[in-house]
Amino acid sequence: MNPTRTRPPQTAPEIRRLGVADYDAILSLWQRSGLPSLRPDGRDSRDAFRRQLERGQIALGLEESGRLIGCVVATHDTRKGWINRLVIDPVHRRTGYAQQLIRAAEEALREQGMTVMAALIEDWNTASLKLFQKAGYHVDSDVVYVSKRDSADS
Repeated sequence: MNPTRTRPPQTAPEIRRLGVADYDAILSLWQRSGLPSLRPDGRDSRDAFRRQLERGQIALGLEESGRLIGCVVATHDTRKGWINRLVIDPVHRRTGYAQQLIRAAEEALREQGMTVMAALIEDWNTASLKLFQKAGYHVDSDVVYVSKRDSADS
């Protein structure tokens, strides 16, 4: 183990569903993790997060000794499940925790009837591409992502 990553033994991490009360911890984790698409003044604001949860979005957190060390957001479009915003605290990476969160998100989506799972990963993010491939996801090179945004914070 890399000595700069050494940490004291903790209780085994547990996955639980997150809510609006967890927003500050989620935002802090997203920031610590360097989430490049973070928009805390727009689509990732507390109010936006609350609305997203009210509309069926599922946020799952991985906690160790009461501290949020991982998070994933699961949504669906009624035909396909989407895994979004998967982050692990930098101190806890390369531990298998991201795989655990992917499986938990897939399970939550299957409970809602989804049988196809997907994730959008930017082509520069080779670590995430490898992670999802290891989890059994196929890279579809024929898909081009396009988006239209009403504002920079959308």
